[in-house]
Amino acid sequence: MRVMLVHNHYRSAAPSGENRVVEVEGEALTAAGHQVIRFERGSDEIGQWPAAKKALLPARIVWSGEARRGLLAALRGHRPDVVHVHNTFPLLSPSVLYACRDAAVPVVATLHNYKLACASGDFFRSGAVCHDCASGRPLRSVLHGCYRGSRLATAPVALGTSVHRQAWRSLVSAYVFVSASQRDLLAGLGLPRGRVVVRHNLIPRREIPRAAPEPAVMYAGRLDEAKGARLLMAGWDRYLRGPGGGQLRLVIAGSGPLTREVAAWASARPSARLAGQLGSAACGDLMSRARAVLLPSAWEETFGLAAVEAMALGVAPVAAGHGSFTELITHGVDGVLFRPGDPGALARALAGAAADPQRFRSYGEQARQTYERRFAPERSLDELLEIYRFAIAHPA
Repeated sequence: MRVMLVHNHYRSAAPSGENRVVEVEGEALTAAGHQVIRFERGSDEIGQWPAAKKALLPARIVWSGEARRGLLAALRGHRPDVVHVHNTFPLLSPSVLYACRDAAVPVVATLHNYKLACASGDFFRSGAVCHDCASGRPLRSVLHGCYRGSRLATAPVALGTSVHRQAWRSLVSAYVFVSASQRDLLAGLGLPRGRVVVRHNLIPRREIPRAAPEPAVMYAGRLDEAKGARLLMAGWDRYLRGPGGGQLRLVIAGSGPLTREVAAWASARPSARLAGQLGSAACGDLMSRARAVLLPSAWEETFGLAAVEAMALGVAPVAAGHGSFTELITHGVDGVLFRPGDPGALARALAGAAADPQRFRSYGEQARQTYERRFAPERSLDELLEIYRFAIAHPA
């Protein structure tokens, strides 16, 4: 099968799970003998643009004639069987959908976030979950300045969503949601139900180390409010003040807007260490030796790669009990769910991990079984190919 992947890579300074998913799935398709053609742009290039070109970026967010022409030429040159669209923001724009229509190539679109309804893409505003625009009508996002805290910056994002709402509904042959919770939260978009499927992200299998877990827990992710960085710090302080506090160490891997705040906090606590942004291998090594992996997300994660990556390594995830985590993790079986936004609940989960290492080892063993049963890469690839076949057989 000839598959063209269409993706706008996020900035290198803000490492993205979406970027990783696109790379991993492309590699899996190639390894299985399929021809993968990439049509990609990277947000890093914006920094190299002259001022005049940067000034036109808001218009490009709504419609990129350059992307449309480039993709149309690539489609006619490579003649793929199917196009798999991932992220189109900000350099590609929905114009790529029209290019696929004009070339008569079916489109599969993976919706990694909430961007089709929410200007910021995360249903999160002013430190709390927000569903004001869940119906797909983004006017309130402009009033709140949801994208980068600016009404001016939000306006073209909202306009692009509104102008191309019908294109997203009619020019896509199959919509892939990465969790059932994400699908349900975006039900207001009115996408054709017969073309909607839930498919979890492909997480490669990892070798489980034989060394015994260390008395440590790990956070791996972006350091910002939505990911729960402040909740992590507050929960850890509660844990340290409680009975038996201090038996565990905390390793934090990642970077983001709150890096300085987290670094200052960790430097004042001998039990906590900020490891910084790590590569996949180094991060996986630390994760494999942890008693648990912490996912304190304040926003409703559409998937949560670190949860399933932990499971693949036989490590128990400890996650906020909302969003996709409630369908990925079975509380008390292969991990722990705690009340979202509650540092005391996180502290109690940490105390449990400190007091009963054998129970958490059992969770980790079951987590690995869950991974093999539900998230094995072979199964995930088969599901993706079946979606491609459906799109080819039922073009929009």
